[in-house]
This record gives sequence, structure tokens and C-alpha cells, in this order.
Amino acid sequence: MQIAEIASLDVILIVIAVGLIVFGSSKLPKIARGLGSAKSEFEKGIKDGQASVPAEDKNQTDTPAN
Repeated sequence: MQIAEIASLDVILIVIAVGLIVFGSSKLPKIARGLGSAKSEFEKGIKDGQASVPAEDKNQTDTPAN
């Protein structure tokens, strides 16, 4: 799902305007940088976690053997 499907441009502009009012123009770039680095670290952790799982474990089902 893309952002355009979730919200229109008007809603995005309103959220940005409220963010500027609440946090101020000096803190907003710091918050955005922090969110961007957190997203990057999360994706890196997911990628590392998937790489550490052996291929045979990925194909097994969660149902117990009878």
C-alpha cells in the first residue's frame, strides 16, 4: 500500500503543518532524521535476521508432527 492510497496530499500537508506548529521548525528535521535512521536500522535488522535463518527452517511449517 502506498502513501497516496492511504492519505491525500491535503492530509499530508495538514500533518506537516501541525508538526511545524507543535515541534517548531528547528526540531522537525532532527525528528525526521531520527525516524529515517530508525527505519534503516529496523530494515537492516530484518535483513540480518532473515539471513541468519537456515533455508530448511524457512520451508518448515509450524504444525507439529503426528
